[in-house]
Parts: sequence; structure tokens; C-alpha cells
Amino acid sequence: MRVLAVGDIVGIPGREYIYNNLNRIRSKYNIDFVVANGENSASSNGITPEIAGMLVERGVDVITMGNHTFGTKTAGKALEENPRLIRPLNYPPEFEGRGWVIQDLGFASVAVINLIGRVNMSPADCPFRAVEKALAEIDADVVIVDIHAEATSERIAMANFLDGKVQAVFGTHTHVQTADEQILPNGTGFISDVGMTGIMDSVLGVKKEIIIDFFYNPGKHFRFEKADEGDVWFNGCIFDIDDKTKKVTAVERLRFSRIDD
Repeated sequence: MRVLAVGDIVGIPGREYIYNNLNRIRSKYNIDFVVANGENSASSNGITPEIAGMLVERGVDVITMGNHTFGTKTAGKALEENPRLIRPLNYPPEFEGRGWVIQDLGFASVAVINLIGRVNMSPADCPFRAVEKALAEIDADVVIVDIHAEATSERIAMANFLDGKVQAVFGTHTHVQTADEQILPNGTGFISDVGMTGIMDSVLGVKKEIIIDFFYNPGKHFRFEKADEGDVWFNGCIFDIDDKTKKVTAVERLRFSRIDD
């Protein structure tokens, strides 16, 4: 089984790239299941029911979120209406949506869990205890975890905490793909950050002139605008999972701007 994790989809360029290319990517790499982070897929931040529906229609099996989950007025509606859209599990239970979902592919069931870190992030419940509790309730052949976190150490700690308990752990949020893809001692695949799918000529998907000014003139009020011109880079990671042992046998990073059939 081949699972593809797609890095944070940023704005119109990022989501249009997914709409137009994901099925070709699935075909070229023989992908069975796709998880994509969509917390920045709206023009501002967050997601809408329309964007969530289109991402699923164009080949995303489960959409995960993060600290910008409720960045649009209709995000709560999207979470309630779309069963393939999940938000961080360790958010307060009063929030709309849920933190994990199971998809039945016919030949295997796949659970996806969404967590958010606590280091340099807004307050949230403990992701370690939250995922531990969820795993006691989940009955699936394969479990994939998106840990949306700022600190690399927190993501690596989570991966080792879950080693042998889930098939794959991948990080999102920092938008920069890391070169630490690996298989942990007990068979769990891991990468600290899968990167982003958005405009490459930017600062993490935001217009670079704005971010340069932000650092050059600290204290000044800024309105961040997402970059909308230039090549879009697709960032993702493939996890190969053995059908019998349910352990990861290979982890492959993907990073390109154009996909050839």
C-alpha cells in the first residue's frame, strides 16, 4: 500500500495545482491513499466547504488542518458537513468537527489522526495523551498521523512515542520540507515536515516583500498576503506499507513543480 502525505496547500495557486495535478500524481506513483493538509487552502487562512469538497473530488482522501483551522467564517460548517475533513484532535471537544476518521478502501481500512503541537503554538490539550486515548478506540489496518507543530523536537518525540503503534507520522506547519525521512526502529515511517504546496518564490507562501518588511520594521502593522505569481512547488512524501506486516518499508520525499505523465 502506498500513502501520499501532501504538505500545506497554500492559497489559490496551491489548491489549483492540486485540483489539476493530483490525479496524475496518484497515477504516476501508484498511490492508494492521499492525506493533505488544507489549513491554508483558503485565500486568507483556513478552509471553506467548497474548497474541502473540491479537494476530495480531485483526489484527496482525508484533509487535515492546524492552527488556522477556523480561519474562515465557514470552517465550522465545512468540518460538520465533510466527513473527510478533520481538525486537531487535542482541540477542545466543544469545537466543531472531529480529530480522526477511518476510510474503508475495500482492501484495507485507513485511520488518519490530526494533532497540534503546544510549543510556540496556541494553547491546546496534550497531543500525546490525546492520541494515546484515540488509539485505544481506533480499529483500522493502517493509522496515519499529521502532527501540526512548530518545534521539530516535538514532532520527533511524537514519532518515537508512536513508533510501532501507527504506520506513519508526518509533520506540517513550517512549510519547509525536511531531509530527515526515515523508518523508525519499530517500523513507523516519519518525516519532520513534508513542506508546502504553493508559490516557491515566496516566504512560506506569503509575498516575500511583506515578510522582509515585517522583519526590517518590527512593530509595524502588517497584513500578510499570499504570493500569487510564479511556479507552484508540490511537496509531499510517500510511505510504502507492507500489506502483511503493516510496517513501512520505504519513505520517499517528493518535491517538484511539474508532473509528467
